[in-house]
Amino acid sequence: MLKNAKKGFTLVEIMIVVAIIGILVGIAVPGFIKARLQAQGKSCAENLQKIDGAKEQWALENNKTSTDTPAMSDLVSATAANSYLKRTPVCPANQAYTVNNIGADPTCAWSGTPAKSAAFHQLP
Repeated sequence: MLKNAKKGFTLVEIMIVVAIIGILVGIAVPGFIKARLQAQGKSCAENLQKIDGAKEQWALENNKTSTDTPAMSDLVSATAANSYLKRTPVCPANQAYTVNNIGADPTCAWSGTPAKSAAFHQLP
């Protein structure tokens, strides 16, 4: 007597595995996106702190007042002796930085969603 038994997975088993994988992806992706936004925001805040420190150093060395505003080119120079930053900082969210005057914190142009992440794109 010949047995005509085929080995393999049934359609139901494959559908269950695909459903489980879909559920796992649905759980993991939002957490990954949130972590990515937080990492970008923390990096942006660190860049803002570096800009602020360079701006303050520029003001002290050049006898500037709190109403003076340096340009980014004043902080980043081609010569290492005159440079307060090695290179122009770039926001990881591809936004622009505004240096502002000596008495004000530098800012990032980021205003995306979620709104909670905007807090990361500013000085604490």
